[in-house]
Amino acid sequence: MKSNGIYELHLTVREATLAAGTEWPSRFSNWLLIQVGKGTGYWMHARQNLQLEPGAVLILPPESQGSIRASQMGSLSFSFFCVDPLRLMGLVTLTEQGFFQRAAAKEEFVARILAPDHSVAFRLREIFGDRKVTGSLLRLQLLQKFIEAFGNELNYEVREPESGVADAKQRLSEFLRTTQTSELVNFSFAELVNVSRCTPRHLSRIFREVVGTSFRSKRAELRLAQACDLLAFTELKIVDVALESGFQSLSLFNLMFARRYGMSPGRWRRKHREDKLAGMRSLRKVAPMVSAC
Repeated sequence: MKSNGIYELHLTVREATLAAGTEWPSRFSNWLLIQVGKGTGYWMHARQNLQLEPGAVLILPPESQGSIRASQMGSLSFSFFCVDPLRLMGLVTLTEQGFFQRAAAKEEFVARILAPDHSVAFRLREIFGDRKVTGSLLRLQLLQKFIEAFGNELNYEVREPESGVADAKQRLSEFLRTTQTSELVNFSFAELVNVSRCTPRHLSRIFREVVGTSFRSKRAELRLAQACDLLAFTELKIVDVALESGFQSLSLFNLMFARRYGMSPGRWRRKHREDKLAGMRSLRKVAPMVSAC
């Protein structure tokens, strides 16, 4: 969600041009999709180097340590956008979020490249070239291509459960597979006990097995992620941000937010705006022709 202190732009198309022989650091804290426009270059990493040709799409996991280098023969232009699955609470389930978290954590996933004739690459060229498509429609199209890039793997991850008598773990997995994460923000542990039809103690154990953390920790993570989006992109008062994010009191919200981010929500909002401006200035120094669409 953050990279060098910046709450990154999400599902926003940006463009950059590198002069011959120059590099662009690709370290973002979110998933990154890059499509080469003109020129040739390379994605450089300690464990993997890839040649980038016009039309190719490079998919990088969060916190990638590599960089993109333009060929010595000429400049390199590309379009890119970031995706943060944690901020898709109204569109994806907890199971789908977990898939992307596990994929990013795999050591073997350094980068993935799609050839220019791949269906996702072909469609992205059309999306990036159509300046008339903006706003929500553009963001939905970008998200669709991101999901399609993982199509078969993601479909396997969220496949229908096997037939037969379901136990509590299967009932919980099915619920998380079909429920958008935005609904879990205000979901209580007692309600989840009813869904799973088991004891609270057993639910605590199987929830940690399925999700990788406790119910309380996961719900707090979702609530704080929603709060950050509201702080960053709305003018809501802090107390309204707290209530919209599922916190019943402002004092509890302030306490949990400070524990997670090391500052108050108001200070975080001011710092986000300052860092956003500083980040864009820094990006322009590396790639002078960076712009956001």
